[in-house]
Amino acid sequence: MKKTCDVAIGGKAFIIDEDAYARLQSYLDTFRSRLSGSQGDEVMDELESRIAELLQANLGSGQQTVSISLIERITAQLGMPDGKPENENINQEQFTTSTMTPSKKLYLDVDDRKIAGVCSGLAAYFDIDVTIVRVLFLASLVVGGFGFWLYLIIWIVAPKAMTPAQKCELRGWDPNAENMARFTDSTRH
Repeated sequence: MKKTCDVAIGGKAFIIDEDAYARLQSYLDTFRSRLSGSQGDEVMDELESRIAELLQANLGSGQQTVSISLIERITAQLGMPDGKPENENINQEQFTTSTMTPSKKLYLDVDDRKIAGVCSGLAAYFDIDVTIVRVLFLASLVVGGFGFWLYLIIWIVAPKAMTPAQKCELRGWDPNAENMARFTDSTRH
């Protein structure tokens, strides 16, 4: 018989085995110690939210308790902020395709904005040079004024990419530890 704990991870409640809880706590402590930059708390909040999403996606309807094997798969998938493995004994079992495919969503890129971040957000979303997008908007503004209205609509509709996970989602990257850590430093990648 195993002991279980009721825990909140990323604002969601889970029942977790005691050994799985100890493993997750060890992972989070190791992750926190490897973070560099001033946005450590924000990255840790995003990491916990991502762990909660993965737990919900991988818990079957019959399984209600989080096991250590599931925690090991999640920590192996997320990795560490420096890209190095936490240790060599982590189980490398793969997740289902639905959890491996990163989603791409349009956001305003507030890190590389000139006015509102519309052009830089579109450039990051479509993976093209931001200068091209800015020239196209300027040309469409001069030619017929359509660029102004399109810019204004996107500015109103698209949310700002404020968290590291949203910045990863804008670029179509998997919101794992290594990718989210790219946005903790003052340098942009």
